[in-house]
Amino acid sequence: MMTIAPLTRRRLLATAAATSTLTLAGGIARPYLSRAADRPGITHGLQSGDTSVSSGVVWARTDRPARLTFDLATTDSFKTIARSVTLDALPESDFAVKALIDGLPSGQDIFYRVRSVDLSDTSVVGEPATGRFRTAPTDRRNISFVWSGDTAGQGWGIDESRGGMKIYETMRKLRPDFFIHSGDTIYADGAIQAEQKLPDGTLWKNLVLEERPRSPKRSPSTGRATNTICSTRTCARSTPKSDAGAMGRS
Repeated sequence: MMTIAPLTRRRLLATAAATSTLTLAGGIARPYLSRAADRPGITHGLQSGDTSVSSGVVWARTDRPARLTFDLATTDSFKTIARSVTLDALPESDFAVKALIDGLPSGQDIFYRVRSVDLSDTSVVGEPATGRFRTAPTDRRNISFVWSGDTAGQGWGIDESRGGMKIYETMRKLRPDFFIHSGDTIYADGAIQAEQKLPDGTLWKNLVLEERPRSPKRSPSTGRATNTICSTRTCARSTPKSDAGAMGRS
């Protein structure tokens, strides 16, 4: 289990300074129920991996200084908490925390729940988020892999009206032990347009998000400035989570 540093006076003052604008912007104190938008949020979903027969790493990031508590259980009801760890998400770590949790049973589905509390006001509690991984077995058995690569490019991306990238949902349902992404989630030198006309006259509507870099990047092959247009938001939501939580990228 990782060692958790105490919240010292210096760290508390630094946290208070980082969040003073949020406090001042609030003005007159508001009732708790009216502060839903002010609750800490998990910004990049939950991640887990590096599992062994008795441990696993969990990771989360918030949108502000917050105290995160990871509860681990062997059932999704969390009726009995097997392990629990509390960490402070602070500016110096970009509000991200991770912990190696040990003492877990082998070959077991492990459910984890993250609860968040705003460090500037402990009465402001975020919505809990949950995830799952599986510890490695101690006995010999078959394991399964799924893999993908070259996710979006050459004009084709994610059309949510057609169900998004259905192949990822198919892989997720297989409940693989490992999911390996071989790279190229987008092609930065081949901009994805918002629409593509199909031979039958209908339109494929790509989910796009225009990104404007401060300094235009230039294609090494043509020397022309490139403009990346893509969004992996739906891809991330559809990506199959392997039971072992392992993912590779080239």
